[in-house]
Amino acid sequence: MTTSPSPPSRFDPAAADPRWQQAWDARQSFRASDTSTKPRSYVLEMFPYPSGRIHIGHVRNYTMGDVLARTKRMQGFEVLHPMGWDAFGMPAENAAMEKGVHPGGWTRDNIATMKAQLKRLGFALDWSRELATCEPDYYGQEQALFLDLYKAGLVYRKESAVNWDPVDMTVLANEQVIDGRGWRSGALVEKRKLSQWFLKITQFADELLDGLGALENWPEKVRLMQENWIGKSQGLRCTFNFIDSDHGIEVFTTRPDTLFGASFVAIAADHPFAQQMAENLPELQAFIAECKRGGTTAAELETAEKLGFNTGYAVEHPLKKAWHLPVYVANFVLMDYGTGAVFGCPAHDQRDLDFARKYDLPVTRVVAEGDETDPDFTSDEAYTGPGRIVNSEWMDGMSITEAKAAVIAKAQRDGWGQGETQYRLRDWGVSRQRYWGTPIPFIHCQGCGVVPVPKDQLPVILPEDVSFDVPGNPLDRHPTWKHVNCPKCGQPAQRETDTLDTFVDSSWYFLRFASQPADRPFDREVIKQWLPVEQYIGGIEHAILHLLYARFWTRALAHIGLIEIREPFASLFTQGMVTHETYSRTDPVNGQPVYFAPDEIERGGDSAKLKADGQPVEIGRVIKMSKSKKNVVDPDDIIGLYGADAVRWFMLSDSPPERDLPWSEAGIEGCARFVQRLWRLFGQFDASATGEDQALDRKRDQTVFATSEAVAALGFNKAVARIYELTGAIEKAAPSASRSAAIRTLLLLVAPMMPHLAEEAWASIGEGIIADAAWPPVDPALLVEDEVTVAIQVLGKLRDTITVAKGLPKEQLEALALASDKVQRALDGKPVKKVIVVPDRLVNLVA
Repeated sequence: MTTSPSPPSRFDPAAADPRWQQAWDARQSFRASDTSTKPRSYVLEMFPYPSGRIHIGHVRNYTMGDVLARTKRMQGFEVLHPMGWDAFGMPAENAAMEKGVHPGGWTRDNIATMKAQLKRLGFALDWSRELATCEPDYYGQEQALFLDLYKAGLVYRKESAVNWDPVDMTVLANEQVIDGRGWRSGALVEKRKLSQWFLKITQFADELLDGLGALENWPEKVRLMQENWIGKSQGLRCTFNFIDSDHGIEVFTTRPDTLFGASFVAIAADHPFAQQMAENLPELQAFIAECKRGGTTAAELETAEKLGFNTGYAVEHPLKKAWHLPVYVANFVLMDYGTGAVFGCPAHDQRDLDFARKYDLPVTRVVAEGDETDPDFTSDEAYTGPGRIVNSEWMDGMSITEAKAAVIAKAQRDGWGQGETQYRLRDWGVSRQRYWGTPIPFIHCQGCGVVPVPKDQLPVILPEDVSFDVPGNPLDRHPTWKHVNCPKCGQPAQRETDTLDTFVDSSWYFLRFASQPADRPFDREVIKQWLPVEQYIGGIEHAILHLLYARFWTRALAHIGLIEIREPFASLFTQGMVTHETYSRTDPVNGQPVYFAPDEIERGGDSAKLKADGQPVEIGRVIKMSKSKKNVVDPDDIIGLYGADAVRWFMLSDSPPERDLPWSEAGIEGCARFVQRLWRLFGQFDASATGEDQALDRKRDQTVFATSEAVAALGFNKAVARIYELTGAIEKAAPSASRSAAIRTLLLLVAPMMPHLAEEAWASIGEGIIADAAWPPVDPALLVEDEVTVAIQVLGKLRDTITVAKGLPKEQLEALALASDKVQRALDGKPVKKVIVVPDRLVNLVA
């Protein structure tokens, strides 16, 4: 190495950032090779929806993945670190309706904007593999996979209840129904039965559940959430017969131990018995219509008022024929769960208790926590904890587990019930009555029925000439697109006009990133080389749907022989959010808060005022950034002020990456100062320096080791702390060959975190491009401390510390302790009666 001319006194990110980004692009520095003989590492962050602009949360997410990918590359791995766009979805159709633009044009414009923003941050992405799920070369391969799953019996079509918005003329997800009304139109939502396409995820319920145990590098919280969502439960399927009849209502329960506490049976509004009775009961018809306007999620049912309609029928208790229980149609029972019927045990289920209190039904205690045996249950809070069985005749005194087993055994022995395993998980309904999604590749023929589109006719491409001037799915009313001839008989037929749930698009994109042949979804052998993803990074909000569906698709594709892996993501990391305080005033007219953006505010100590009028505003809590609260920070503005490396460093500093990161101007300004501090230090590199500094050599290699460990564990804040320590140690050290070696090492360590600064400094040193440099090596001998700090105490009080060779004999430690001036002052001439020595740790003198 040779000393280069002195670099400028300040690092200029406005000039350096674009220069090095262009250099990486020209060299294709981050393009992954499928033929490389290096060990592989696949690093992936959840790809974004192209909503218009990236936000600071994106920046944190992708910075973490980028640091890991760059570090792995320097450590000798062939790294795949791709980027793409989860590009189908409702926001594009909303924009079409509200702004009169085409969803495709809106989406592609947003992609261009967001791609430019990501490039400004210097991410080491393989853009050659960029994909967008809205393009035919992606969704056409998705259609091919869908047909493969259909052929294997994992796709089917059936009638299913949906939320129907009669104004927008479309199906709504449960989350889009607010207080019984469509989130966009405000119309009362109807429950309708429509023919829907389903993926048979329930066939893999046990596999998905058992597989969670092997995902040791996934957060425990995510695994538990998936376990609860799958919801495997052992229970009893039994029949409550109508009085003096061999027919009745079939019920599944996970609490057969509470049968003696039953006081009613409730059935769903669309249960066959309810539908049959409603034919001649207008009041029941009205009640069922009211139920259909309610929500269908577990959360909505939990909070909704419990309503019932007494049918006038009663059933016999299976354990006590003389006990007759009334039959209600209830709004909290769903046909899609269990058998669409439950027995109510109010004392030990809150939902049942609320219902029983409303309709004045008996409430009997049958599980007791302590010595309480009184059957009269007076509390308004159901007891759902552990205990022993009471008021249940022959089961009294049993534990809950013992009672469950005893009831199931008796039911099977006497022939009125059967032990059964059930799951909360339901088959995945993937039909959406939308335009902007993957067309489902089927054709409806009057003569042949439902016919798959032949693969040589794929992709089924969305038509461009659609309009959104009237509600509903534009594909339904397109004059030509849906009219085709049946591929089986040649007669006129119609295309399926539903499109796939966009979660399907994100359930296999990680495979397409790894392999992109033109004639098939992916190459099995290439997938084998790259998958599973070594490190997947994304938000906890995707813990269930996306991550569960991706696991299902991987197992389904393995089941039909297209791939060998059964889990897509070896390690999962869920990062925290970036947060910011809010600024607001109360509107004097409506009393609602009016929010202001951070750039509209002037802070002064603990107060803030609006720049426009100089009047004070209220400073709110530090919360997740959101457009509605206007507490957002535009990454472009911050990059323009401080440069990409300062922004990246801020994202990695202070907060552990799994926790929320509060945004602060002081914080980003401090990061920008540290960038300049490093620049000045790098400028002090002197290849001709001589002399050795063993302490600095040790500090250097210990920092390399600790930083490597921290980055591998995604403990970026710990890596940052070690880099700060090494920086301080170098600054304090005298010029030497060791100091220059430490500067060079520091430069390599910060390269994944501050790549533009590192490249600029590396160029000044004269060593080419740092993106291609090797990670600094570690001398294991330097990781072992050969010096220790020993505490010197007098009568148990610390009086001094001494740094000595590790393993120094007790006699020498005692002598050094007695030679300390501070110790002699503390002894004040008193004789030492006893000396306690703990080698390498302390010396305690008893005077």
